[in-house]
Amino acid sequence: MPNDTPQVLSLDQKRAAYAWECVRRHASDDYASLAKGAPALIMNNGLMQTLAFYESKKDHHQKLQRDILQWLQECDLLGKTKYAAAMAELHGMSTSNYRLASMEALEILKWIRQLAAAHGSIRTANARED
Repeated sequence: MPNDTPQVLSLDQKRAAYAWECVRRHASDDYASLAKGAPALIMNNGLMQTLAFYESKKDHHQKLQRDILQWLQECDLLGKTKYAAAMAELHGMSTSNYRLASMEALEILKWIRQLAAAHGSIRTANARED
């Protein structure tokens, strides 16, 4: 018997749902490859430096950047998602809030990475069947 009460999603379930939508929207090998290396880039260089690097690039870099910034806004860690406004906000944050934003960016990237890899495998398998 189905339960009619609304289900409260865990933070990890919300991350998974958001990441799945990002991957479906931007399904490409370039996006998946970039997402795979993004956590290391953030850990080695920092969140702001990584976002600045993505801003200097085109297409899939900027898509991933927007996905990260949008997620940080959805988590109430950022008020703005446009690059310049988000960078100003990150720059003005306390160290602990900046660390939280960085950690949450890493968490959403775990999901995007895994789902992008799985989505790529599905696309490849479907192409072989055609």
